Amino acid sequence: MKGFKESFFNMEPGLWSLFLAALLAATILPFSSEAILAAMVLSGGHDRWELWLSATLGNLLGAQINWVLARFCLRYQTRPWFPIDAATLNRAGERFHAWGGEWSLLFSWVPVIGDPLTFAAGALGVSFARFTLLVAIGKAGRYLLVLALL
Repeated sequence: MKGFKESFFNMEPGLWSLFLAALLAATILPFSSEAILAAMVLSGGHDRWELWLSATLGNLLGAQINWVLARFCLRYQTRPWFPIDAATLNRAGERFHAWGGEWSLLFSWVPVIGDPLTFAAGALGVSFARFTLLVAIGKAGRYLLVLALL
């Protein structure tokens, strides 16, 4: 079996497409990587574990981009043009903690609420390592479930 680095950077175009679709699906863009994953599984031309890894890593990277953007944006929260006032940010923090705080990141894969959760985690200062672990567990589990259902 090839090493991870060799396998990842030498992926075939189909796996890169799935990776990119999963990355885009984890941002605020409305996109579904599950449909692409299902099509690739049903085509029978790909190893399920490679598909799972490609989708999981792409989706995780997209969530990490959200976290980084939120942390970066907070530098400008005192500027008059910043779109989120302190009261709104405080309410978001209260909701985030009311729904389980960091543990809610296990549900970052859920449509509609997942992307804002990852952004909120960055804005609220959740550690990047803890964020990555919890989000990876949730997203990897979701893709495992999708593969198990196919």
